[in-house]
Amino acid sequence: MRNLAILALGLMSVLSGIATKAQTDPHYSQYYIYPLWLNPGLTGVMDGDYRVTAIYRRQWADITSPYVTPGVSADFTTSKNVNLGVNVMNQQVGEGGYNYLTANLSMAYSGVRFGVDGNQRISMGMSLGIINRRFDQSKFTTSNQFDPSTGEFNPNIQPDEVMSKTSGTSFDAGAGIMYYDATPGKKMNLFAGLSAFHLTRPEDPFITDGVPERMPVRYTAHGGAMFTISEVLSITPNLLYMRQGKASEKMVGAYVQSKINDDADFLLGANYRFKDALVPYAGVYYKNFVLGVSYDVGTSDLSKISGKSNSFELSLSIIGSKAVKAKRVPFVCPAM
Repeated sequence: MRNLAILALGLMSVLSGIATKAQTDPHYSQYYIYPLWLNPGLTGVMDGDYRVTAIYRRQWADITSPYVTPGVSADFTTSKNVNLGVNVMNQQVGEGGYNYLTANLSMAYSGVRFGVDGNQRISMGMSLGIINRRFDQSKFTTSNQFDPSTGEFNPNIQPDEVMSKTSGTSFDAGAGIMYYDATPGKKMNLFAGLSAFHLTRPEDPFITDGVPERMPVRYTAHGGAMFTISEVLSITPNLLYMRQGKASEKMVGAYVQSKINDDADFLLGANYRFKDALVPYAGVYYKNFVLGVSYDVGTSDLSKISGKSNSFELSLSIIGSKAVKAKRVPFVCPAM
């Protein structure tokens, strides 16, 4: 039973595109458009009063049942420099019968401001919630289901592995801090953040052998700068470093934002995930909507044997205001 659990967790990590060295969290290529998954310090950091974000990741469809990872979050600001949010993310792992669900509430304090007109800002946040992990044992394939006389798999043979527990829920907590320069009209605006998730180190509900296994903390460092080239053009290089246990992920890239008219912008860019994938991205910013699409083009040894089974992501973010604005307010936001 222990080997089955390790195998399922290992497959989830490999097929998520990160090395299998204690990495358990799913990940997104469009991390910059899913702020509450990235850093609770980004709660309420937006050009508006409220924001709803949805993201959908689909991968490995050509070699197995697709791995799908949808996520949705909503956050809003208050007049007391305290911002609130909620985030729900789920991953269903193909034919392996494994499901990973996390749901949390976040709160951030954004009242630390300094510099000219208070445009140098720091936002500090925390998140509290649950993680639920479960197996569908009916989807397992075990060694005793292979007929020894023919060597072929026989689904009519009942598995001899019986799990005493197929679902577990744990309390989870995270924290983060974000710095950003919101000064309008500058040639360069910097932003950077740090976050840590699973600070409570939830126990693994399936793998127990004397000392309970615990989920490693996921540490994230991210940042970048927006360079204003002209009134209609800007470029934003960005980077991400994420570590969980002995596994790490590094991404660098940039996107260009070009103004089409007073209501619409076009976004185009790419990120590179070291030793894994090149990720081109395209998006449209229309009024208060941002629609984006990206595709992971694998560059690792794993992608060479998986053919065209790369990853696809679709995202939508809606930012609204309680009062109608006469025109778009120039505000430099560290998340799209």
